[in-house]
Amino acid sequence: MKIAISTDSRKVSEHFGRCPEFTIIEIEENKIKNKKVIENPGHMTGFLPKFLKEQGVSFVIAGGAGVRAQELFKQFGIKLITGIQGEINKVIKSFIKGEIKQGKDFCSPGKGKGYGIKKGDGHE
Repeated sequence: MKIAISTDSRKVSEHFGRCPEFTIIEIEENKIKNKKVIENPGHMTGFLPKFLKEQGVSFVIAGGAGVRAQELFKQFGIKLITGIQGEINKVIKSFIKGEIKQGKDFCSPGKGKGYGIKKGDGHE
């Protein structure tokens, strides 16, 4: 299974779409098989959920995500876990142990403006 974590300086980013990068982790038999950090390829409406699905991601962990992204994750069969914060390695350990819990989504309309990459940056 693959999970993607919206990342900012080795911590969970508050805003999924505007995060500077994603940490992609492949887990097999409750162990990390592969871990890589990729630059956020762009914050275009509908692009990131499809992009992560194409990467084989089945779970996304973020501080928060907009309503449209949440709907698209459902359509692509990707489970979104929001309201998460903290250092990436601790979050991964909690996920593997099954201890990670959905929290209050940190994203609200307009809150991400001025943070991370701008909407429209990246691929079209």
